[in-house]
Amino acid sequence: MRRLAAGRVRGMIPSLALECRHMQFPQACPEVPVADLASGLAYYRDRLGFTEDWSDLELGLAGVSRGDARLFLADAGYRATLGNDAPILLWINLANRDEVDALHAQWQEAGVAIPWPPTAQPYKLYEFFARDDDGNHLRVFYDFGWEESG
Repeated sequence: MRRLAAGRVRGMIPSLALECRHMQFPQACPEVPVADLASGLAYYRDRLGFTEDWSDLELGLAGVSRGDARLFLADAGYRATLGNDAPILLWINLANRDEVDALHAQWQEAGVAIPWPPTAQPYKLYEFFARDDDGNHLRVFYDFGWEESG
């Protein structure tokens, strides 16, 4: 949207524009490309620990969740309209280093592809990377910058 004089937003009634500026968004639900929906569901459920909330194999779309995180898994047929494809990168922000270590151990035991263990980076993230069977990357991190700023 383009702002005009006096705080107006082009094409919007002023009261509606004000309402939109203060709107709270829910957590985003990324669409994760998978080659085969059934295989993708099995991987996210059995290796990554997500819960299958619903799926429609004919449509090529499913919803999974773990805690507050929600994802859509979409096969090639479903994604054909927009043309979005793998790989993508998902950032998973955990509450502390212990959670990062625990998830790393769980995923490593489940056989998830993880190139290196959690590491404290100079840019103030304690993180590790994982990869699903479709080449998508999961960046699991804890931002410890606030610990050093106080």
